[in-house]
Amino acid sequence: MRLALYTGLILAGGFTCLTPALAADPTGDWRVADGVANIRVAQCNGSMWGAVSWEKQPGGRDEYNPDASKKTRPTLGMATLIDMKKKPGVDQWEGQVYNAKDGQLYSATITPVGTDQLEIKGCVMGFLCGGETWTRVAPPIPLSPANAMAKGAPKSTGAAPKAQGTTGATAAAAQPAPAAPKAAGTAKPGQKAAADPVGDICLLPEIAGFAH
Repeated sequence: MRLALYTGLILAGGFTCLTPALAADPTGDWRVADGVANIRVAQCNGSMWGAVSWEKQPGGRDEYNPDASKKTRPTLGMATLIDMKKKPGVDQWEGQVYNAKDGQLYSATITPVGTDQLEIKGCVMGFLCGGETWTRVAPPIPLSPANAMAKGAPKSTGAAPKAQGTTGATAAAAQPAPAAPKAAGTAKPGQKAAADPVGDICLLPEIAGFAH
């Protein structure tokens, strides 16, 4: 049952005041409302995607997926926010959310609320809508060089400046990919944090293969 909490299809939580400078950036790691998982959100090939980056109880499986070949796949690293596009004129992205509770996809939106909260809402056939508010546990993720060159990908405000004497494409290729944020809460005080098992979610086969 805990897998349902990865979907954001629960009652909405609270709000904070908007901070214009960073309010529009939904990337980074977010703790779901009840704290059982983190969802890493990143811009991949011009869209926002989210994948499970940390689980309070490791070893979850996608047991309700209608595709028998996916029932045993780990929920860690599984895509939950699918190909979300920015809506014109508002700080909101819309696409689909994967509901691990029943193995189905639903229409959904994500909306940054201030700098440290992300509101996610999902609807079934345009009604029975619900949602929750996630809390930021890692900073925004700069657009990776590979995705910056993808067709249709908007420019990243956090991208490194171009190197002098090179073209934009060459400079982008020369920049190292940004390190993925560590999943917060995976280590107890005084203990060394565990290695990040997910990394750049844009390189996950499920997400990388979507654009091809």
